[in-house]
Amino acid sequence: HQMMVGLQDSTLIDEMNTAKDLAKLKPKMVRIYPVLVIKGTELEEEYLNDEYEPLTVEQAVERCKEIYNFFNKKKINVIRIGLQNTDEISDPKNELSEVVAGPYHENFRQLVEGSIYYDAVVEKIKSVNVKVKEIKIICNPKIASNIVGYKKANIEKLYDIYDVDLVVEQDDSFPENRYSMTITKEYKDYSGTV
Repeated sequence: HQMMVGLQDSTLIDEMNTAKDLAKLKPKMVRIYPVLVIKGTELEEEYLNDEYEPLTVEQAVERCKEIYNFFNKKKINVIRIGLQNTDEISDPKNELSEVVAGPYHENFRQLVEGSIYYDAVVEKIKSVNVKVKEIKIICNPKIASNIVGYKKANIEKLYDIYDVDLVVEQDDSFPENRYSMTITKEYKDYSGTV
């Protein structure tokens, strides 16, 4: 099954209801695609006439993350998030691209999965009654880049917002989608004023 996110007048509630309806059909796998405005389509006309406003990349990531989490809880395999990059489906700044606007990103799935891991780390930080300085995650190498985030975005954001260092250690013995997260340093571990 396939579903689209960001259709005209669609909200996250509408999209979650679509995901729930799809889950009732008990598919083995699903694909999630954020809507892109493509040249020569009716949607392009609506976009150019200010009748359709596509989601931003950030909005699409947040919506797709909710849907992805829902399907995971239902044990439905999400085999694709976002359109595959081709000569025609690429950054709208590329002259060969047929994409006019919308939440295109060449690593869209990594943005979604990275955001999920970021949320898990933040949840861990907020669940403890200490000021966290460093968190260590041990994981299978296949998910390490998602934990770190696209271009190390999660590492940077955790440091900028929470003043927390994220250390990621890869371990082949971990199952592909499993990880271990521990608080390795707290501010009380340091002498002096904080």
